[in-house]
Amino acid sequence: MEQKSWIRKAFSVFSRFVLLFICTILVTLALILFVIYGVPVLMEWAPMQKSEILNNQELKKEPVYKKQLGLLTKDVQRFSLKYNGYTSGQSYIVINTTDNRFSLYTNKNLIREGSCSTGSYIMLQASSGNKKWIFKTPRGKYWIHGKKTNPVWKRPDWSFVEEGSKIPSPNDDSRFEYGVLGDYALTLGDGYMIHGTIYKRFLGMPVTHGCVRLNDDDLKVVYNTLNIGSKVYIF
Repeated sequence: MEQKSWIRKAFSVFSRFVLLFICTILVTLALILFVIYGVPVLMEWAPMQKSEILNNQELKKEPVYKKQLGLLTKDVQRFSLKYNGYTSGQSYIVINTTDNRFSLYTNKNLIREGSCSTGSYIMLQASSGNKKWIFKTPRGKYWIHGKKTNPVWKRPDWSFVEEGSKIPSPNDDSRFEYGVLGDYALTLGDGYMIHGTIYKRFLGMPVTHGCVRLNDDDLKVVYNTLNIGSKVYIF
């Protein structure tokens, strides 16, 4: 009898141990599943809840929020005024000296674009003295100073230095050349112009001495669209 009693007690203890072991495994498995699947769900849900809270009127009452909103509003207004100042309802032209492209606008609408030629950035040094020239198209905000039909080119000193000729007097007949600037020219000041060219095969390339060259059709449209005072943006 005593042996049977001892066997029952041993079996009872063993059964409890097995049950405890099984429960431990189930709890551990449940924790692992929670970490793998439950935590990410909670993490996604938490920011959503936080976002919903921040999007309500609570945030708009915060002084820091009001300050930042005010600064952003001022920036938008300032940039809008600047943009409107550069892109008025009048016609204007934009010259891209990197890609050698032009864009013509009227009432802020693009009406024509195409290839052009701008400065070559070649430096020319006079054989005597320290005189030198760098043939680049100036960048910045300019405006049309004048308009000419059948323009005549008055050759500057560098033109004679470039070909190795003696520099003539300021009004010598050799300085004046006809038909090399196309049918139209728009002056930008300091000797720079938008004009035509007899070297149309080079359009789209940086080959000029600083002026902007266009083909005949584009030049005619630009000439008829822009007026004295029209803005010219070169970059």
